Amino acid sequence: MSASGPRHKLAILGGSGFVGRALVARLLEDGHDVLVLSRDASTRERLPAQAKHMAGDVHEGEFLRAAFAGMDTVVNLVGILNERGDDGSGFRKVYVDLTATMIDAMRASGVRRLLQMSALHAGAGESHYLKARGEAETLVRSSGLDWTLFRPSVIAGPGDGLFCRFAQLLRFAPGLPLGGAGTQFQPVWVGDVAEAFVRALDMTESIGAGYDLVGRERMSLAEIVRLTARTKGWPRFVLPLPEPLGRLQAEIGEFLPGKPISRDNWRSLQRDSVSDDNGLPKLGIAPTDVRAKLPEILGG
Repeated sequence: MSASGPRHKLAILGGSGFVGRALVARLLEDGHDVLVLSRDASTRERLPAQAKHMAGDVHEGEFLRAAFAGMDTVVNLVGILNERGDDGSGFRKVYVDLTATMIDAMRASGVRRLLQMSALHAGAGESHYLKARGEAETLVRSSGLDWTLFRPSVIAGPGDGLFCRFAQLLRFAPGLPLGGAGTQFQPVWVGDVAEAFVRALDMTESIGAGYDLVGRERMSLAEIVRLTARTKGWPRFVLPLPEPLGRLQAEIGEFLPGKPISRDNWRSLQRDSVSDDNGLPKLGIAPTDVRAKLPEILGG
């Protein structure tokens, strides 16, 4: 912890999630005051003892105004990968409506610094998810606040929704038929994403900037599945599906518990999640080799 005591007071929306837990730990390491906002009071049990917690509905402006009082920075990590139904309304509520409510609450509370999670290629393509991410970015850019945007590719780490999710699917199956098998990703280590937020916090040049956050290596979806099986020591096959069958797989997945794949996931898979403009080095971060981290990611 910093010998000079806390340097920032941050309110974090989505601080109990996958990226949030990594970021909260990293901020506390530097001696910052951290307040995690969530609807569920039991979230407190999953947070480090030094972190503060405030339970309430982050979609309610009154709650956010009260939570932001005395803060100097807001971090928005709230996100979903699937919505109920397929009309975009679920994504709009989480990304667009929440961002608008948060910006209004920040203005009312006098908080100017905003670190906002987005996604690689936000606003591009036909995916409801990416469209909503893009609309949220537009709100942030026009907010008049001191904002920074972060656009990661898929994020890898223990308990992730990538390698760990495929490990669950492969555990009792001899293989996996896979739509979008050739789509390229650039998995980024969760610790690098957390570090990007921490580094940008005090960088004047990060204000009004957006950073693509990607790993060192590009991998196809099929390769990600094969690496998962290989790391676990499981002999599994991957069966790439032609487009009509991949689309059918997404239609079926729409109605399965947990939506292992949805129509909107399929739309997102029509675009590679890669970037030639990696923001990590711009923030002084050497991208971690995710392949070397696979035993740690999948060890449990």
